[in-house]
Amino acid sequence: MKTYSYSKIVMCVALLLPTIALEANPLGADAGATGFFTGPIAWNPAAGSITGLVVDGTDNSPVAYATVSLYNAAEELVNGTISDENGQFTVTDVADGTYRVEISFLGYEAVSVPNVTVAGGKAASLGTVTLGASAELLEEVTVTGQRSLIEEKVDRLVYNAEQDQLSKGGDASDVLRRVPLLQVDLDGNVSVRGNQNIRVLINNKPSTIIASSVADAMKMIPADQIKSVEVITSPSAKYDAEGSGGIINIITKKNSLAGYFLNVDTGIGIRGSNLGLNGSYRRGKFGVTLGGFGRAFYNNSETSLVQQFTDSRSEQYGEGSDNGLFGRYNLGLDYDLTDKMFLSGGVRFGIRNFDRDQLQTTNVFAEETPISTFLRDIESESGGNSIDFNLDYLYVIKPGRELSISTLYSTTDENSNFISSNLDGQETVLSRLQNLNDNNNQEITLQTDYIHPIGETQIIEVGAKGILRQVNSDFSYLSSEGNGAFTLDPSNPAGTLDYSQDIAAAYGAYTLSLPGDLTVKAGLRYEQTMIDATQNNEGIEIPDYNNLVPSVNFSKRLGQTTTVKAGYSRRIQRPWLRQLNPNVNLQNTQNIEVGNPLLSPELTDNFELGYSNMIGKTYLNLSLFGRNTDNAINEVRTPIDSLDGVLLTTYENIGKEQAVGANVFLNLYLTNRWTVNGGFDVDYAQLEGQVTGVDGISVTQTNSGFNYGGRLMSQLKLNKGWTAQAFTFMRGRRVQLQGSRGGFGMYALGMSKEFNDGRGTIGLSAENFAGRGWTIRSELETPNFTQVREDLLLNRNVKLTFSYKFGELEADRARRKTRSVTNDDLMGGGEDGGDGGGAAPAQGRRGGKAPAPKKERKNKNKE
Repeated sequence: MKTYSYSKIVMCVALLLPTIALEANPLGADAGATGFFTGPIAWNPAAGSITGLVVDGTDNSPVAYATVSLYNAAEELVNGTISDENGQFTVTDVADGTYRVEISFLGYEAVSVPNVTVAGGKAASLGTVTLGASAELLEEVTVTGQRSLIEEKVDRLVYNAEQDQLSKGGDASDVLRRVPLLQVDLDGNVSVRGNQNIRVLINNKPSTIIASSVADAMKMIPADQIKSVEVITSPSAKYDAEGSGGIINIITKKNSLAGYFLNVDTGIGIRGSNLGLNGSYRRGKFGVTLGGFGRAFYNNSETSLVQQFTDSRSEQYGEGSDNGLFGRYNLGLDYDLTDKMFLSGGVRFGIRNFDRDQLQTTNVFAEETPISTFLRDIESESGGNSIDFNLDYLYVIKPGRELSISTLYSTTDENSNFISSNLDGQETVLSRLQNLNDNNNQEITLQTDYIHPIGETQIIEVGAKGILRQVNSDFSYLSSEGNGAFTLDPSNPAGTLDYSQDIAAAYGAYTLSLPGDLTVKAGLRYEQTMIDATQNNEGIEIPDYNNLVPSVNFSKRLGQTTTVKAGYSRRIQRPWLRQLNPNVNLQNTQNIEVGNPLLSPELTDNFELGYSNMIGKTYLNLSLFGRNTDNAINEVRTPIDSLDGVLLTTYENIGKEQAVGANVFLNLYLTNRWTVNGGFDVDYAQLEGQVTGVDGISVTQTNSGFNYGGRLMSQLKLNKGWTAQAFTFMRGRRVQLQGSRGGFGMYALGMSKEFNDGRGTIGLSAENFAGRGWTIRSELETPNFTQVREDLLLNRNVKLTFSYKFGELEADRARRKTRSVTNDDLMGGGEDGGDGGGAAPAQGRRGGKAPAPKKERKNKNKE
């Protein structure tokens, strides 16, 4: 295995030093220094402040991003802020005097607190401010104990998943199917607006385990622990440039109150079971979290495959049973060094095991004459473990002005092995073939970020980052006669891949609030990618590359409830481990798979327009988008033995991929207890690329068509703690360069009951109960062959869930946490759910965000 060089580490540290130097004199900064910015920052060290906590009047949950406005005796707006994720707020730089404080948020009645006195430069506390539902905005509808399902921000859409009872006992993919803009197939693969080249983060943190499979990572995250999902379709320069389709950030539930807390979640069903424990303890300056989650699933599948060549045809049928076990364990610590300096760290361990046993029958025909039959028993297993360590530091120079330094070490060991046994008609083993494929992925990341507000209308953000990434793969084949001992098989490929990918990045972002309720956020990011690769100890010539990645987002308020947005961003999609791995996978001898270590990155330009409005009882969100991808990475299939009907699947930079589309989402409050929401997605895609044609000559192939999908969910809150939910989801076919992948649908009904003052919940739900399962039909067509594949997944399910909360909690000040590494450029699609509920939380910080400029703050209650 290749080791990290000191020179590369020094390079990354050198990137961090200029930003750290900005705050070399923190005392001077507090005394009014302006660092490298021109122009003074208006701040009076002798001024006082006003603090408070904003909560929902029904369930006392914190109200994040509520607008806090400060008026003087002449009723002039003189200052303000917004509440943080825990509902805490602090209005700073308040001169001595008497004020009126107004707190407001969309869907709530505004609360006015008069005669708030600030004297002697001291802090005045409003204590807890309770907001009640707004009867004026929602006419006769009262939203009881339910936060807005969708929140709009300048660069993202936030889906609050806490009210979803049907996903309990499931995993992250069950939640993501409900989120606007997202599509999830039956295997758990996630796409944004039809694009699977995305980055997935968990509480803004990465992990190397995703380098193998996003779908497997989603199975490791219990649905019960997901608080919200952020879909960032136009990421700012602060985010890594990786992910042509955008970024998904999954926020897990956390406990930030003082005292101790223990939550038990368990469920059992026909297709899966789960058990989770999540606890925390917090007193004074110290906090600790400890959690563990396990999920087991079991299912059956059927597959049929027909491949038609010019002079031959192969027909294949398989029946299999699947079993999987996924676990995640975390330990996190945080400590307040001073009232301005905060330290946190954590370790997370994950384990993943998936086994499939399939009996496969293959018949090959020349014209219509049978020429051979194969019967195989294929036992495949994939598994691995991951370990993440992080240590993060945050220095809050003053509210809104922050310096953070974050570090992360992440490593994943995994294997993907199979044994294929050739059988005779009596199922006696004739011979066996075994593939061993071991992989390791390591990353070291150093990151620093600095936030600097300028007056009331501007924010500047700068930062630097270094990633040292090392991927290794070792693969070989063994064979045996009958059930004899395995020996190395020289007739089949074996080898190694050592792939080093180091990234150095720096960015600058600027937010400006203009008159007319217009907010502009623009940025520029520079990334240098350095690659060093060897295959079978021989060097591979892969050039380094540099990229400038611009982004700009606009958000404007129209009236009291309407927002329009526009955005542009340029994104990079680097190849990931499964696409690079040169292991020749002979598990299905009719469809051989191999990666391509010579892949280069694809570049995508994304454009979008958005509109949202609260029309009476209905929330409407509409977005139009377009994307243009050059050097697109796609699967390409080529016939390598037409007589026996064998295809080779690999990955190539095919050429261009373009798409235009629209997303519509509605949330309707029928009564104060009954809500219905749903959405529809559609886009038209055009693909063009090179494939191997007749006589091995490369020819240009094109394909185009509509992709579509939709979802509908309804929730009814009944008396005595009862809740009923219904959900249905549909995903249409997906256009590919050489054909299309079929669509599918699913539906569910469920009931849940709270007891013991809401500490406990028991639920029962049924999924796809009216049929045996769903069949996905995929069709491929090239000048040389056609392929029709049907996959039947038996996903009828009934599950019983139970959860209970133990502990004595008391209100405490919201605690700052250090910012953490946000590696959203991982090879393979993002993050895996590593912290299982907050090993080293990056959320829940009072004052952790830069204060919104005045114009932006003034309208936060519409989001």
